[in-house]
Amino acid sequence: MTRFAPEAKRVYLLTGRPGSGKTTLLREVVAQTRLKAGGFYTEEIRIQGVRQGFQIVTLDGNSTILAHVDLHSSYHVSKYGVNLKELERVAIPAIRQAIRWRDLIVIDEIGKMELILPSFRKVVEEALESEKPVLGTIMLKPHPWADELKRHPAVRVILVNRGNHAQVAHQVSEWLRSWRGSSSE
Repeated sequence: MTRFAPEAKRVYLLTGRPGSGKTTLLREVVAQTRLKAGGFYTEEIRIQGVRQGFQIVTLDGNSTILAHVDLHSSYHVSKYGVNLKELERVAIPAIRQAIRWRDLIVIDEIGKMELILPSFRKVVEEALESEKPVLGTIMLKPHPWADELKRHPAVRVILVNRGNHAQVAHQVSEWLRSWRGSSSE
């Protein structure tokens, strides 16, 4: 039995410029759904209003620093040193647990920092191959792997900006409600 009509998508990826509200929208919608969600989101680290880095926060409450201006690393994106060991230790297991044990897989974000790590790309592919809905955010700028993911037949990409936040939140909420209804059959 298929969960949706053929034109429906199983993966919703929010994209947009930095600061457009993608993560805020994702967190709001996930907080309102009755589906059991797993995975992670990213959160800015700010000191006196200035962004210093990013942390990974899993939906089961773990957190770690993903990137920071003061982090010494072999990998940098812009001015941030990227902590690939922590991405591997926290984010990847959170996605794998969601694939196995949750109704909804949350991946925020599929971006330059995360895509440095081949094992991160692999776990995102595993999530797409699962039968479960995936809600995530993905970089707007061109990137060969991310662009290929955006073209996947199961994926719907939604552009988020400050002007359409409420409309997109409603659209994603309705999509999740349809999953909740079909998962109880």
